[in-house]
Amino acid sequence: MSQLDENVETTGQGKLTAEVLERITVQISKELGLSLKQVRTTVGLLDEGNTIPFIARYRKEMTGELDENQLRDIEERVHYLRNLEERKREVIRIIAEQDKLTVELETAITKAVKLQEVEDLYRPYRQKRKTRASVAKEKGLEPLAEWVLSQPKQGDPLTEAAKYVNAEKAVETAEEALQGAMDIIAEQVADEAPTRAWVRRYTMDQGILVSEAKSPEEESVYEMYYNYREPTKKIPPHRILAMNRGERENILKVTLEVEVDPIHRYIAGRLIKGSSSVEVILQTVIADAYKRLIAPSIEREVRGELTEKAENQAISIFAGNLRSLLLQPPVRGKNVLGVDPAYRTGCKLAVVDDTGKLLEVAVTYPTPPHNKKQEAAAKFHELIDKYAVGLIVIGNGTASRESEQFVAEIIAERQDKDLAYLIVNEAGASVYSASKLAQEEFPDLDVAERSAVSIARRIQDPLAELVKIEPKAIGVGQYQHDVTQKNLDESLKTVVESAVNHVGVDVNTASPALLSYVSGVNATTAKNIVKFREENGKFKSRKQLQKVPRLGAKTFEQCIGFLRISEGDFPLDRTPIHPESYDVVNRLFKELRVELTQLGTKELAAQLAALEPEELAVELGVGVPTLRDILDSLQRPGRDPREELPLPIFRTDVLKLEDLTPGMELQGTVRNVIDFGAFVDIGIKNDGLVHISQLSNGFVKHPMDVVSVGDNVTVWVLNVDTNKGRVGLTMRQPK
Repeated sequence: MSQLDENVETTGQGKLTAEVLERITVQISKELGLSLKQVRTTVGLLDEGNTIPFIARYRKEMTGELDENQLRDIEERVHYLRNLEERKREVIRIIAEQDKLTVELETAITKAVKLQEVEDLYRPYRQKRKTRASVAKEKGLEPLAEWVLSQPKQGDPLTEAAKYVNAEKAVETAEEALQGAMDIIAEQVADEAPTRAWVRRYTMDQGILVSEAKSPEEESVYEMYYNYREPTKKIPPHRILAMNRGERENILKVTLEVEVDPIHRYIAGRLIKGSSSVEVILQTVIADAYKRLIAPSIEREVRGELTEKAENQAISIFAGNLRSLLLQPPVRGKNVLGVDPAYRTGCKLAVVDDTGKLLEVAVTYPTPPHNKKQEAAAKFHELIDKYAVGLIVIGNGTASRESEQFVAEIIAERQDKDLAYLIVNEAGASVYSASKLAQEEFPDLDVAERSAVSIARRIQDPLAELVKIEPKAIGVGQYQHDVTQKNLDESLKTVVESAVNHVGVDVNTASPALLSYVSGVNATTAKNIVKFREENGKFKSRKQLQKVPRLGAKTFEQCIGFLRISEGDFPLDRTPIHPESYDVVNRLFKELRVELTQLGTKELAAQLAALEPEELAVELGVGVPTLRDILDSLQRPGRDPREELPLPIFRTDVLKLEDLTPGMELQGTVRNVIDFGAFVDIGIKNDGLVHISQLSNGFVKHPMDVVSVGDNVTVWVLNVDTNKGRVGLTMRQPK
C-alpha cells in the first residue's frame, strides 16, 4: 500500500478519511488566517447539508461569527483540496501500475499543495500521443541517449551513434541515430517538474504580452491593441480579456515574449555537469527542448493563468454590481406606469398598482416613424388620471431618448409636483418577457407588454422582479460574455441567494422564482409552496409550511428563518428570528414582564435597546451573537434592510448632451462599476464615465472601493464629445 493510500480510503462516494480532512483543515486554517476550530466546525456544518446563509445567520456561536464571504472561502478551498487529494491518489495509482513509483516521487506528490504541481510530477508518466521521442525509443535509441546523458569526457558522439545504425529500424545514418537520442533527452528535459515550475514562474515574472493587428489598415474597437506590449505581471484583467476577445475574433495576434538566454542557462545548470565531449550537443538539446516543447505549453499555461485571474476579477465585479442592484431600495406606495420604448412597433405601456398588480396595458406611437404624439399624450393623461400614477418608469433601450423627452413634456403640461419619471436599466427585461415564467404569469400579454410590466415592477421591488431573470442577462459587469459561463452562473446564483436571504421573503406574496433562492429551497419546493398557498389560502404561521409537500425537516430548518409571514397569527413569524429561538424570546419577555402583542411599539423597542446582551445571554442560556440578533429583530420587526439606502433620483425634465458644459455640477446614479471607473446616469441618453483617476482626490485601488451600483453621487462635467455622444465626469470637486 502506498503512503497516500494509508491515509486516504474511499467509500462508494469516494470520501476522504478523518486524517486527510484534518490535514486539509490545518492547511485552510493557515491560508485564511482562521482558527482550526472555526474551519473544522464550518466544514462539519457544510458536510451536514447546511447552507451558507443559514450558517452565517443562525450558527454564529459555532463558527465564531464568520461572515458569508469567509464561509464561502472555506467552502471553495475544501472543494479544491478534496479534489486535489483525489487527484493525488489517482496519479500515484497510475504511476504504481507502471512500476515506476519511487518513495521520493510519492512523497513529492503527497506534499504537493497545488494541482499544477501534481500534474508536473505526473507529466513524464502520462500516456502521450506519438512523439519524436517515442519514435526514437521504438528504434532502440534509449541506450544512446543514456550514453549522451552520462556526459563522457572522451569519445566521438557520431562514432558512438554509428553503432545504432539499423536499416530494419529505419535508422539509416549516425546523424539520424544521434538526432533520435537528442529527441529523447529533449522530452526528458521538458517533462522535468522543477524545470517547468521555474520556467513558468520566470515567464510570468519577466514575460511581455504582445498583441498585433492581423490587418493594421482595418478599423476596429481593438485599435489600441494593434501594436501593444505590456509586462504579464502588470497587465490589468480587463486588457487581458479584451486581447483574448480580439484574438478570438481573428483581429489580433497575441503572443508571449520572454528572454530565452536566462532560461537556457538555468536548464544547462541542471543538466550539464561540466566540460565533456557532448557539451555542444546538450546545449543544442536544451535550445530545442525549450523552443519546441517547453515554451508553447508554458505560454498556454501562463496565458491560461492570466485569463483565469482576469475572469475571476470580471466575475467578482459583476457579482458586486449585481448585489448592489438587487439590494436597491424599493419604491413603495406609488402606482407606476412602465414604458417599454420602441420606434416602429410603438411604446408599450403597463400600469401596476403599489403591490405590483397589473391594472392595464396599452400601446402608443409618440416616436418616429409614426409621431402620433397627440394621441399618445391623451392615452398617457388618461392612464395617469385613471390610476393616480405617481411615477413613470422608462426602459433605457431603443427610443428611450425620444420617449423621455415626450414624458417630460407630459409632466410639464400637468404641472403635477407629485409626478416624476425615472430611467431604469431594462437589461434582461426581454429575456424575462420571452421566458416560460412570464408566459405563465401573463399568458394573455405579448412579449413587449410583459417587458413593460417588468420595467414598472423593477423599481417597486428590484429584488423580487430581477430574480425572475437569468442573472447574467442583467448586464452590470464587464466582459461577462468572455468568461467561463459555468463559473459566472455559479457566482451570480450565489449573489442572488445571498441578497434574497439578507432581505427575507414574504411567503404569502413571493413568486416561485424568488422562493427558489431561499436557503434550502429548490425550484420544486418553491412551486409546492405557491401551490399550497393557492389551494389553502395565505399562510397563517411558519409551522404551516411543514405541511407543504417535499418540504422536509432539514429544508424547514434551513429556510424558515428567512421566510416571513407579515400578517399571521404569531408576531415572531414576521421577524428574522428562527423558530428554534422562540423559546429564548418567551423567556426574555417573561423576564421583562412584557407581552408579544407589544412587538413593534416604541416603548418595547426602547426597553430592548437598553439591555446588555453579554449579561442577559448568560441568564437566558443563549450565545451573545444570537441574542444580539434577536434583540435587533425585536426592536425593528418587519424591517427591510434595503429601506436604509437612499432612493433613486426622480426627474421631471430632460437634460440634453448639448446642455452640458465643463464644470457643471450634476446629481447622478451609478449604473455600472468596472475596473477602470464607473458609469453614472446623469439624465442624458448615454451614461457618463467617471474614470478611476477622477473618483477621489486620493489613490483609488479599485472603483468598487469608492462607489457601488445604485449610489447617488455628485459629479462635475469634465469634457463632452458630441460626435461620439460621450461625457467625461469627475467626482473631484473643481477648485
